Amino acid sequence: MQPNAGSQGEYAGLLAIKAYHESRGDTDRDLCLIPSSAHGTNAASAALAGMRVVVVACRENGDVDLDDLRAKIAEHADRIAALMITYPSTHGVYEHDVADICAAVHDVGGQVYVDGANLNALVGLARPGKFGGDVSHLNLHKTFCIPHGGGGPGVGPVAVRSHLAPFLPGHPLADELPDEHTVSSAPYGSASILPITWAYIRMMGAAGLREATLTAIASANYVARRLDEYYPVLYTGENGMVAHECILDLRAITKATGVTVDDVAKRLADYGFHAPTMSFPVAGTLMVEPTESESLAEVDAFCDAMIAIRAEIDKVGAGVWTVEDNPLRNAPHTAECLLVAEWNHPYTREQAAYPLGKGFRPKVWPPVRRIDGAYGDRNLVCSCPPVEAFA
Repeated sequence: MQPNAGSQGEYAGLLAIKAYHESRGDTDRDLCLIPSSAHGTNAASAALAGMRVVVVACRENGDVDLDDLRAKIAEHADRIAALMITYPSTHGVYEHDVADICAAVHDVGGQVYVDGANLNALVGLARPGKFGGDVSHLNLHKTFCIPHGGGGPGVGPVAVRSHLAPFLPGHPLADELPDEHTVSSAPYGSASILPITWAYIRMMGAAGLREATLTAIASANYVARRLDEYYPVLYTGENGMVAHECILDLRAITKATGVTVDDVAKRLADYGFHAPTMSFPVAGTLMVEPTESESLAEVDAFCDAMIAIRAEIDKVGAGVWTVEDNPLRNAPHTAECLLVAEWNHPYTREQAAYPLGKGFRPKVWPPVRRIDGAYGDRNLVCSCPPVEAFA
């Protein structure tokens, strides 16, 4: 239970794999295979654990390219320490060949780390150890009742097969393991977070947890079906379905109209929604991950908003509004920007603030207008009061 972040859990899992290989005299195994679709933290964790990263290509449908995987395995067989794979994939699709992928790595003596980021699509349905996983950090955020993102850390257990158990992180004062096996200053995890997840699991029970997973998958597929004709769904499985998330592709829309994924994300604030994940794992897309906690009414409201936004995009494409002056490019609209004597835009104040009417849903007013996020990421801006202010 030690790690306090998903990335820290990856690091702990890779350290266990590395120590396992070293205990067997396989000191040359320093290479980690990572699909190109993986979370960016995977490569960073591998590097931090002292491993070299070899990227495995993906097919056009988002799956791992088995031919490229086999070629990389044949080239580096004696050096492969681990494969890090996300299942379902970061592209939101169940990896059809996951068992074959894991077996190919095992055949040359490597270990498999299954990223726990998408556990929301597995609980009660699949066993990572059964399809080939050796170690995984099981994120408690999103899947087990802990907020995802700004609300809480990605704390969770590192689960391993029995042969890796001796190499898990230990207490820094214990005699069984050297200090380098400690990856957290909180040896037994986060005391404030873990009781919440424990209570959630106890109250849900096995049947409830399975139902939550199925509901998350149903919600994502419902969104994909409703929105596909307006925003193409980028990746689907062989049966045309997605896992617990779907990627809406806006790249062709941007090329045709000039309306960007940023414009859509900011405009959603006027409709009362925080935007889904933007430009990850593919630039120019939105990754929608409804989870099991959203009601059908809320999912429908989100779909209605996205469909209305597509109608606004079409007006820009048709020349009714210019690319530079339209409700998408000017979003979000605060009360302050609307309460002015002169309104010099080609759309009304009501279209700006209540695009689907005042009865659509309770109005949530954005507190600030659009900022230059890229500038803010690259330049430190201190908002602290000067020392003189405390005199």
